[in-house]
Amino acid sequence: MENLLDEARPETVATYSPDLPETVGDFIARYLAEIGVRTVFGVISIHNMPILDAIARQGRIRFVPARGEAGAMNMADAHARVTGALGVVLTSTGTAAGNAAGAQVEALTAGTPLLHITSTVDSQYMDRDRAPIHDVPRQPEMLKGISKAYIRMWDAGSAIGALTAAVAAAISAPSGPVALEIPVDVQRSRMTRATCIHAPVAQRPRAAAGAVEAMAERIRAAKRPFLWLGGGARDAQDEAEELVRRGFVAVTSVNGRGVVSEENPASLGAFNMTPEAQALYDRSDLMLVVGSRLRGNETLNNTMVLPWPLLQIDADPYQGGRNYPVEVFAHGDAAGTLRALLDLLPDRLAVDPDHAFEVAMARATSEGIMRTRMGPYEVMAQALMERVGPGHHPWVRDVTISNSTFGNRFVKIAAPRLGVHALGGGIGQGVAMGIGAALATTGPKAIVLIGDGGTQLGIAEMITAVEEKAPLVFVLMNDQAYGVIRNIQDAQYDSRHHYSALHTPDFGAHCASIGLAHHRIDNIDAFAPALDAALATEGPQLIEVDMVAIGAFAESFSGPPAGAAGNRF
Repeated sequence: MENLLDEARPETVATYSPDLPETVGDFIARYLAEIGVRTVFGVISIHNMPILDAIARQGRIRFVPARGEAGAMNMADAHARVTGALGVVLTSTGTAAGNAAGAQVEALTAGTPLLHITSTVDSQYMDRDRAPIHDVPRQPEMLKGISKAYIRMWDAGSAIGALTAAVAAAISAPSGPVALEIPVDVQRSRMTRATCIHAPVAQRPRAAAGAVEAMAERIRAAKRPFLWLGGGARDAQDEAEELVRRGFVAVTSVNGRGVVSEENPASLGAFNMTPEAQALYDRSDLMLVVGSRLRGNETLNNTMVLPWPLLQIDADPYQGGRNYPVEVFAHGDAAGTLRALLDLLPDRLAVDPDHAFEVAMARATSEGIMRTRMGPYEVMAQALMERVGPGHHPWVRDVTISNSTFGNRFVKIAAPRLGVHALGGGIGQGVAMGIGAALATTGPKAIVLIGDGGTQLGIAEMITAVEEKAPLVFVLMNDQAYGVIRNIQDAQYDSRHHYSALHTPDFGAHCASIGLAHHRIDNIDAFAPALDAALATEGPQLIEVDMVAIGAFAESFSGPPAGAAGNRF
């Protein structure tokens, strides 16, 4: 575990002596600080107060009080994605832990290294369905369903073991959110002081040598090899770039963007299922898939034809051949396996010299066609393109038509950890994710693309952004509807717009009430100057883009692909 941030400590620190006997709550706060955690997100409750009181007294960790547990979870998730380090969220028991469940499913989908510390009732009452306040008799089953692993701290003696097991599971490949449940009486109990704390070391599977050798043999014979990179390859940036230098071309999932530079002409970026991409796959003679599940929304529900032989590297053995048959599967960490593979390959592969040129042409064609679909919003997308990547801004997106149209693929990012989006497709997580991403960096502001529908699910967390002085700019696309639902109703339900129209709030009045700077844009040419002004001003800013005044996209986006050839999204 690295301490990646040097964040401001709380201004007021109560008296704390490291020589005093400590409670489990004291120890948890100290343990997290010792292993490098600098920020914890959550909501205070009587059932987690022993831990939060210790965090405040010790003064080594910044606690960010969210307005709800779902928001806190989304913040911790995005914070971990941007830093690459452990995210930590603290909730209470029962309903509070349940409030975080949907957001934790998103973290599970993304494989985020995240520790969810939650509580349960006093030990003598837990699991007995005796109805003490906040008791949920099947809380462990709920937590197991949304976690990579579930661990309970039974007593003070198991504190260091439970914490170490939970952190180790969260950060080890394949990473994911781990739920650590601690009865409130255990949090208050005294324990023998542990004087020496060491951060767990992430465990990463090592691929079988024979599998790597089999891959190398097939790659050496290929003339038009393709590299498909997913989110599981984000720590293998150097190795992936080296494969491209030696002769591979690359394409990524949306979650794998930036593993190979999006400025590299040999990369398609995330234009992974356009007709141009499919034509390239047809002419290729090998594909190596690294850290990707080849999800249906990026493979036309697994009907898209991929090159053969198909080789796959994944830290999760269960993913081998799961969505596409593979000739060789290597169960291993992405970076380590690719390094071993590179050792067996020549400095330059004997590849078709036209292959990389054709990829560059296909990328340019795909981008050009996307521009024609944007209509008036091409101006906005271009302004974002010119600022997000070159400025190294975290680029955070909720599920919106604008993101599906240009945010996920057109606007380039500078590095793989600077792209954050709702991978599981759940609307309404962007506001909180933007805050977590913004607090993960002391560099350029995060730019957060959200819609009016999704914003209403997380609107209270804008107060958190103001309180924390989060360095971000919300770009709110307001079409006064669940736009993608309305478009699907147009395409499939004879324009019967049931339940998709929204009574949207007056966002300007809302922002004024919480002290959030607000700028409304009803002329698309005013967007770039407004964005520059917002980026240059300290603290959170909100730019509201009035889509009713500006007009519609040139072509409607009506949902994810259903297997039809030629879908460009």
